Amino acid sequence: MNEKITTFLNSGLLEKYLIGETTSAETEMVESYISKFPEVQNTYDTLQQNLEIVAKSNAVEAPKHILNNILEELDEAPVVKMNTTRSRKTWYKYSIAASVAAVVFACTSYFLYNQNQKLAEENQVVVDEIFDLRSDIEQNNKMLDNVMRQLLKLNNPETEKYIINGNERAKELKTVAYINPKEKTSMIDVVSLPELPEEQCYQIWADIQGKMVSLGILNETDRKLMNIPYAEDALALNITIEPKGGNKIASLDKKVAEISLH
Repeated sequence: MNEKITTFLNSGLLEKYLIGETTSAETEMVESYISKFPEVQNTYDTLQQNLEIVAKSNAVEAPKHILNNILEELDEAPVVKMNTTRSRKTWYKYSIAASVAAVVFACTSYFLYNQNQKLAEENQVVVDEIFDLRSDIEQNNKMLDNVMRQLLKLNNPETEKYIINGNERAKELKTVAYINPKEKTSMIDVVSLPELPEEQCYQIWADIQGKMVSLGILNETDRKLMNIPYAEDALALNITIEPKGGNKIASLDKKVAEISLH
């Protein structure tokens, strides 16, 4: 791989391109590199796979009621139609019409006042919804930044990937560990965990020179990419079945998965 391609891959432009943060000039450059260099195309394909993993771990369903509420509020506006009729037959009819008009005017004024009060309240609801949307946008920006950071970690050349499959006791168990010994970071993607009785849980351990060090509990709700403590000089990772809340000492007789790190 020549220096030009290496510099490009280390620039972070591919990651920015994936999440739509590149300028038009940067987009043109990235697409040119992808089409010209197989190394860049392969890295881009890998990034897309990693992005799917990160996106899955950060997926949050947006509130469905917000947009509908705003559209409904904007559609509901008071419409007042005022029709005037003229009678030229007699002054008597004019006086009756004037009286009726006065009554109609009074009723209309009262109606409009109530409608304006209601509209003011509804407008305030719309304003509150807009502020909620702004808050959601800020949270989404923070989430996007987190996705970018996790994607960079997964794409780091120093990050090693370990697929951990369950043994006969938990055939459906599958997790993927991402360990970077240079930056001393560890993440785990809990792909699937077989159900356990309520009084039990899965616990992950690092084998450090024959001593089992707990790295945390894997819950069914943790089926996403998450950080775990980095274990220096760990020889293997083990997953065991332990009592609810975890154990201080690994129950190796209840081991359900193991993978060597060297």
